[in-house]
Amino acid sequence: MVGIFILGTFLLYCVGQKQIQGVPQGCVSQPSCSACLRSPGCAWCKHKDFLKSGESSERRCDTAESLRTRRCEQMDIINPRLDPVFLKNNDLSSNSDNVVQLKPQNLLFKLRVGVPQTFNVSFKRAEGYPIDLYYLMDLSFSMKDDLDTIKNLGQDILSALKKVTQKVRIGFGSFVDKVALPYVSQVKAKKNNPCPNRLNICQPAFSFQNILRLTEDVDEFKTRVSDQIISGNLDSPEAGFDAIMQAAVCQSVIGWNNVTRILVYTSDDTFHIAGDGRLAGIFEPHDGMCHLNGTGFYDGTKYDYPSVGQLARVLAANNIQLIFAVTEDSVAAYKALSKLIPQSVVGVLKNDSSNVVLLISEAYSNLSSTILLEHHEAPSDLDVTYKSHCTPEKGDNTHWQRRGECMNVKLNQQVNFTVSLNISTCLKEKQTFSLKLQGISETLKVSVETLCDCDCQDREEQSSHCNEIGTLTCGICSCDEGHLGQRCECERPKDMTSAESMAATCRQDNSSQLCSGHGSCECGMCMCQGTHRGNFCQCDDNSCARHNNMLCGGNGQCECGTCKCNANYTGSACDCSTLTDQCGTVGKLCNGQGTCQCNQCQCNKDFFGINCSKIANACPKFLLY
Repeated sequence: MVGIFILGTFLLYCVGQKQIQGVPQGCVSQPSCSACLRSPGCAWCKHKDFLKSGESSERRCDTAESLRTRRCEQMDIINPRLDPVFLKNNDLSSNSDNVVQLKPQNLLFKLRVGVPQTFNVSFKRAEGYPIDLYYLMDLSFSMKDDLDTIKNLGQDILSALKKVTQKVRIGFGSFVDKVALPYVSQVKAKKNNPCPNRLNICQPAFSFQNILRLTEDVDEFKTRVSDQIISGNLDSPEAGFDAIMQAAVCQSVIGWNNVTRILVYTSDDTFHIAGDGRLAGIFEPHDGMCHLNGTGFYDGTKYDYPSVGQLARVLAANNIQLIFAVTEDSVAAYKALSKLIPQSVVGVLKNDSSNVVLLISEAYSNLSSTILLEHHEAPSDLDVTYKSHCTPEKGDNTHWQRRGECMNVKLNQQVNFTVSLNISTCLKEKQTFSLKLQGISETLKVSVETLCDCDCQDREEQSSHCNEIGTLTCGICSCDEGHLGQRCECERPKDMTSAESMAATCRQDNSSQLCSGHGSCECGMCMCQGTHRGNFCQCDDNSCARHNNMLCGGNGQCECGTCKCNANYTGSACDCSTLTDQCGTVGKLCNGQGTCQCNQCQCNKDFFGINCSKIANACPKFLLY
């Protein structure tokens, strides 16, 4: 059973890979035009005189090539495949009044089940694209030296980022921990001044505070940060997750614009995670909403800490790229965390934060060099895959993947992706989903509909082709009640005796199956299924022997299960050539040391080679003593 499961899984994988690469070969015939369109690789011939007497409607459903071979005119072949409609396709632009980094912007597809369609997507980061940077700082007591350094770094941070763009805004927020035991002492004196000794003065602890919304005013940044004093708490982990959540979802309070958004998180210790709140009796999961009060504070005692999954979702949804600037002792924990949060990087912060400007510059460069294209909210039955075309000199990533991915991309470099869409079922209505680049606000909207019904434009009620007792649609007759046949030419039997008498003419003998089990009996005649034919559907023109996986070796025609070979071929699969040109040598066939069979030499004992011209172990046989 395990072997069967593995084999089945392997086969499904292979089928999936084949469908990704192109339209599946062949066609599984269907009895109606609509069912035919839902069968990958199939087309339908609507010409009313296409079928011979006794052929079933399934014979109208075949590959388009096969239908043409069987003399169905192109105008009568229903095989819809529509190109995508570009609803919005503006060119890439770095113009500050009309920035376009992703092309196209809006597409409409009409898909057939199992028939992939592809389109191209281009991305180029706009030169000088504005940046919003929000600096989120741990204000627990161990970060005292870092606060003194940060007070004078506003201008340096802006200057570093202005090497990339002239439009930069900076904001500032801080965090400590939830004001509850066991995180923060509830003794009144320690709660008011949580410093570890009486020689220092600390502000009371808090979960998160927005100190300065995003601004271009460097002097205001310096003034507001200079007003801050350190705080303290009891345990090592901090409420960093609370702070990240509020900084991300409180869009209007923080002041995020629709630009490149960067959140810099600095700390010298680890973080509390979802579930830790239970230590303080806080059981309610975080709701992912903004809860800042009028003064910018977040009371963290109502909700538990957010989960890693929640943070990943809100950061992605709000196009915020996260830089963890943490001291060396905490790097391992944050690197593990960064693997779970897309568009995040980790940098090693010196103990006094003196290298924070260089760290931000390097981290931003690393974030910008990684381009990840993904789809969101696509229909469950739609398979979306990507090929990435990153750099011409390195070639393309020719494997289909679940997302587009390019690494080490330069700021002014364009990258391209090929996207494949393959639907497995018919959709009831048009559905729309989006393609997004991580950390970029622009989106590509893709709407998909399915082509699952035929519009043959030949409907004719009481058609003469149907003996005026049926409706002609897509070349076939739908007979009025009480009538049967390819052209509604007979009446449906009204009693058992009439039915049995009619069925008797569809059996080769009394003991055989009706229409040999490969068709239905209508009007006393067999209507054969698939590739079967004959008065009793006894012939199958697809059941002959194969050679090299080709019916009759590709050297003959299959007629009723027997290969009729072309000239110069014989054998059950027409796999034996009657020519002898490949056996020829000067004088005799096969050098007189073998026989020519199927145009190949079968050598006698001790001889080998194409023409039996070589002798095995020649020296011992002809050695003279």
